[in-house]
Amino acid sequence: MVETTAHTHKVFDEDLAELRSVISRMGGLCEALIAGAVDALATRNVDAAIQCVADDARIDALEAEAETLAVRIIALRAPLADDLREIVAALKIAGTLERIGDYAKNIAKRASAMAQAHPIEPVIIVPEMARVVTGMIKDVLDAFVDRDPELARRVCERDTVVDDFYNSLFRTLLTFMMENPHYITPSTHLLFVAKNLERIGDHATSVGEMVFYTVTGEHLTDRPKSDDTSTYLARPDGD
Repeated sequence: MVETTAHTHKVFDEDLAELRSVISRMGGLCEALIAGAVDALATRNVDAAIQCVADDARIDALEAEAETLAVRIIALRAPLADDLREIVAALKIAGTLERIGDYAKNIAKRASAMAQAHPIEPVIIVPEMARVVTGMIKDVLDAFVDRDPELARRVCERDTVVDDFYNSLFRTLLTFMMENPHYITPSTHLLFVAKNLERIGDHATSVGEMVFYTVTGEHLTDRPKSDDTSTYLARPDGD
């Protein structure tokens, strides 16, 4: 963890602490929204899914609050070097978290649609995949608040786990649809749910890269990626 230095003006430290707090609250809401949407999917709870869709507005409001606060700090404090990097990173992270909220909202919408169809077995993979991405969000926001570049790096490395889940579910669903063509609609919805979770993992990784750069001034290279679904071709004979 990198040590922080107190600023000459206490109010500057208070402003930065408030900005970090807003970002942390956004992260917590994203975690809760993902978990809630996936639980609604697994339990086929339409009311819970509808509530998750509505809850996304709270994340949007916090993004606006973070943007206003960051602009105010820049205008009033004229931050330099490390401080400026952190504030710019906070702006980018807020936008990324807002996008994560949108993905979670989309999962909730598809949960409502899937509740109207017959349940399909591959859905059991989704909750574990969701637990991985929510863990990534929690840890990467801890890394941001604590200015911990090594934790940020480890979060980035975990993106391959999310990709592996997605690859597995992608193949499973293609085979399932070929064998059960009357389940194509719910299977397609579930495939989009998995893709949303995979994209959330990508965004958490992007935040990790931002945090690493903010603290060290260096860019992470060789971003791990193991999603190979773009080249996969399902064959009727199973080969």
